[in-house]
This record gives sequence, C-alpha cells and structure tokens, in this order.
Amino acid sequence: MSSLPPSSDAYRILRDVFGYSSFRPGQEEVLAALLAGDNVLVVMPTGSGKSLCFQIPALMRGGLTVVVSPLVALMEDQVAALKLAGVAAATINSSRDRAINAASWEEVRDGRTHLLYLSPERLMTERMLEALRRLPVNLLAVDEAHCISRWGPSFRPEYEGLARLGEIFPDVSIAAFTATADEATRKDIAAKLFAGAGRTFVSGFDRPNIRLAVETRRDWKRQLLEFVGARPGDSGIVYCLSRRKTEEAAHFLAANGVRALPYHAGMEKDERQSNQDVFMTEAGVVMVATIAFGMGIDKPDVRYVFHANLPGTVEAYYQELGRCGRDGLPADAFMIYGLDDIRQRRMFIHEDDGDDAHKMREHKRLDALISYCEAPECRRRTLLSYFGESPEPCGNCDVCQDPPAVEDGSVHGQKALSAVYRTGQRFGAAHVIDVLRGADTEKIRTLGHDRLPTYGVGGDLDKETWRSIIRQLVASGFLRLDVAGHGGLSITEKGASLMRGEAVFRYRRDTPRPGAKSVPAREKAAAAELADGDAGLFAALKELRLSIARERGVPAYVVFQDRALLDMARRKPRNESEFAEVFGVGKARLRDFSAPFLDLIAEYPAGGDG
Repeated sequence: MSSLPPSSDAYRILRDVFGYSSFRPGQEEVLAALLAGDNVLVVMPTGSGKSLCFQIPALMRGGLTVVVSPLVALMEDQVAALKLAGVAAATINSSRDRAINAASWEEVRDGRTHLLYLSPERLMTERMLEALRRLPVNLLAVDEAHCISRWGPSFRPEYEGLARLGEIFPDVSIAAFTATADEATRKDIAAKLFAGAGRTFVSGFDRPNIRLAVETRRDWKRQLLEFVGARPGDSGIVYCLSRRKTEEAAHFLAANGVRALPYHAGMEKDERQSNQDVFMTEAGVVMVATIAFGMGIDKPDVRYVFHANLPGTVEAYYQELGRCGRDGLPADAFMIYGLDDIRQRRMFIHEDDGDDAHKMREHKRLDALISYCEAPECRRRTLLSYFGESPEPCGNCDVCQDPPAVEDGSVHGQKALSAVYRTGQRFGAAHVIDVLRGADTEKIRTLGHDRLPTYGVGGDLDKETWRSIIRQLVASGFLRLDVAGHGGLSITEKGASLMRGEAVFRYRRDTPRPGAKSVPAREKAAAAELADGDAGLFAALKELRLSIARERGVPAYVVFQDRALLDMARRKPRNESEFAEVFGVGKARLRDFSAPFLDLIAEYPAGGDG
C-alpha cells in the first residue's frame, strides 16, 4: 500500500492548513493514487475524512479542482470552512446573487481559486463545460457518487450526465467518493465515471462511535418523546416515512418543549431552506424529516438519528444513521418499527416501475434490513456483514448490552399459522390475533370464526406478544404479507413445513429495551472526554464559538468542531504556540481565532464551573 513520507507537502498541508497531526486510515493511499494521476473510487465511512482526500491534492497540484456536490447548503458550508482555513475556494450556485456568482467566476478564471464547488446540473451545462475546458482543470471530484448508479438506493437522474466527464476531460483524473455502495454499485459507479479504468479503495463501513438500537413500535409518540426528551440540547434528526407524519411529529415535539422543525418535499422551498439553515447553524435543533433531507449534510455534532419508520434498504439505513456522530464522539442510531412498515415497504416495491429482476433485488435488500431489525446477536455484525465485513461483537448495540432471550416458539408459530389457514389466508394480523385470543367481536361472530378449532387457543398470550410472534413469522419467511391488498397474511412453503413439524421457529420476546432510557451519548461523551471541572469551560467555549459564527454568518462547527473545543478545554493553552497544538488549528485559524479563545481560557476560573 502506498504511503507518503512525513516530509511531503501532503503532511505539511495537513498540519499547516487543516491543523491535523496525522492522516486517518485509508487517506494516504487515496492521496498517493490521485497524485500519481489515477482515477479512484473511494468508499469511506461518513466522518472519516473523504474531503481531505481531494482537498489536499488540489492544493498540491495547483490548477483547478472541480467538486461536484448535490446540495447548495453543503457546498456553502464546505467553502466557508475552507476559507476559514485559508484555502481559496468558491461555489457558484442558484442561491447566490448573480453578481456574487460572477465575482466567484472571475476568481476561478484568473487562477485565484483552487477549488470550485458545483451542482451536477450546473456543471453539465454546455456553457460551464465550455468555460472549464479553457482552464487548467487538474482534478474532478464527485461527492455522493452512489447517486449515479441505478443499482444504489439513492439514484438521482441529474447525476447521470456525469458519465460524460471522462469523454469531455480525457486527461483529467476523476475521483468518486461515497460512504454507501455495495459491490454491484461500486462496479456501476466505476464503469460510468471512468469506464472501469481506475482504482477502488474501500476503507470499511464501521462507525464504532454510533450506538445501534431497534425497538418494536408500540406508541410511537411516547417512544419518540422518551428518546428525544432524554437528550435536551442535542442536535438530532428524526426520520418519518410520510409528509403527514413528519408534520405531526414536529408539532408534537414542539408542543412538548423540543425545538423541532419539519422538512419534506411538500413544503415551500423557502421554508424548507430556512428550516435547514436553522438546523445547520444553531445548536440543539431537532430536524423531523422525510428522506428528502440529509443528502450531503455535513453537520458534525448531530448526536442522534431516530427512525420512526423502517427505511427501504440497508444502504439507505446506513446512509441515514451516518448523519450522526461525524465528529467521532458518541452518538445514537435508534429505530422503532412494526409489521405495518414491512407491508408498506413491500407495497412500494410492488408498485415500482422496475422490472421483475429489479423488484426481486429490492425485496432482498429489504429482507436484509428486516434481518437486522430482528437480529438475535450483535447488530453491528449483522449490519456490516451485508457490506462483506465480519467484525467481532461490538459491545455498543442494544443486543450486545442486553442480549434478548431467544426461545423455541414452534408451537406458538403453528397456532398462528393454523389461525391464518383456517380463516382463509386473507385477513391481517389484528383479526388473526383476535381469533387466537378468543375475542368476542362482531366480525368474528359474523364470519363464524368463533366456531373454528383455533378459536381461543392462544388465550395464554397477550396481544403484544402475538403481534411480536406474527411480525417475526413474517420476518423469518413463514408468513407472507399481501402487499397489494390490505396486509392479509398467507402461508409460505416454509410456513407449511413448520405446520408439518419439519421446521423450527425461534423467536425473541420483545421487552422494552434500554435504548431509549440509556445514558444519552452526549453525557457519555462529556464524561469520557473531560474532567468534571472542565465541563463549564467547554460550555463557555461553545458560547464563544457561536457568537463568532453568528458574526461571520457561518454554522458554528465551521469555526471549530466540538472535538477542537474539547481539546481546548483539556489542554487549556496559554499562548499561541500551545494553541497551535489544538486539534484542527491550522495557520489561518491560529491567526484569526487564537486571541479570543486564549482570553476566555485565561479568564476562566481554574478547575471550576464559573
């Protein structure tokens, strides 16, 4: 594997510009390949430093690096962060006045800007392509590259045009970056962007700082409030399946004292943008959103992602949970799900315009995510095995921390399957459970289901237990949901084997897990990172950072990440030389920000909370 000598310009830029003392795993090899002129596809976990892989070569090679990014807000934040680090960077996008875009282009044309951030739509206009052909473009970097592949979970039609880049710029290296791509998607990206003639680097998919937990949906509003309410002052994202539920959840949280804002495609564009700006720039805001929110969101201090519904695939889930804990500090990914989620997701696939092969592929992807939700062993192992990794049990998921009791449920399963069979394999879980428990309902009496042999045979178990059993029978392939109808249950061939006593059904009892009630990641982070007396200093440093960010009109994390402030609170630098040793302090930030932060640290009471 290639590596760079510590005396190289890459290390100098890493230290002097970005304020880091060493590269993260995988970065050096990518840098060496790009500096050698190779095309590269880079798969790295979110928060592992993909941007440095193209930013440092851009500064070393001179000329112009064009960065393709899907979101205006992301481009604006990255350019602001680069400028604070003393890097000449620009973006031209639809949110800016024409005069500002024109001034930015003059800087690019005159060679005063080294990195230009563009959306795929703007880059692929003939006017922009023609203008760029006349400039010394040395590198094309495509962020969120999985969007170009129809095999991936987040295909975006506007990315398809990027397949022409190799033809338009035949002598320019192309670097594609993503955190989410299985093997089929990786091959598709490489084929489209550089005809397969490049190197692929996969640095692993694990995000060990994120605690994983899944809980059965019971009362989703209560579960949501219990989780969010235990984390006051934290930034978080709550994902909902529908626009209606997004609005409902945001209003519910707001009514209970949480600063929550909605975000979905049905909102006016200005309101959506305003809510996103608040979330990105202010602390302690909870964004309640559909999947319309999040692509490319680079806010490092998001402490949790809460899924109120089941995502569509493992890739989509991994991508969404990856929006928390980008600063490397402890974070939580918590999901609640139920049988209705499985039915809805199957229905979406059934109604998709794709051919049968595509639908089969999507059903298998959903199967993999359901297996993750029902995992009887380490969730992280289940998740990462999907991407071809085999880690040891993580100790940082609900299953590792509180292993579920798994027992033989074959008799219960046979009772449920018998009730499904004898009622005609056309009713949903609620009616089947009523038959099993011997309920006296008008529907049961009208249909004569109170005269069936299975009527009342499950009276020893409560409704919640039967819901869990039926959900797990569906998840394990013993029962099939009628996705085209109203969730009617029918017996699969595997289910028939269970009824004949030729198969075994093992299930876990659903009990309230410690996920929602556990110590929030923020508190664990503070306990792990700071001595008691330094917590107050950390809070004061955050206040100073916020005031500086507001003056400059940028998000707080663009000034300094939390990790840098934690390092300051620990080190308590007394002069510029010591301040230069703080994580993330390069020459420009040392020049621009050392004075106010050093003053605050000097004035803060030693060992106290002020």
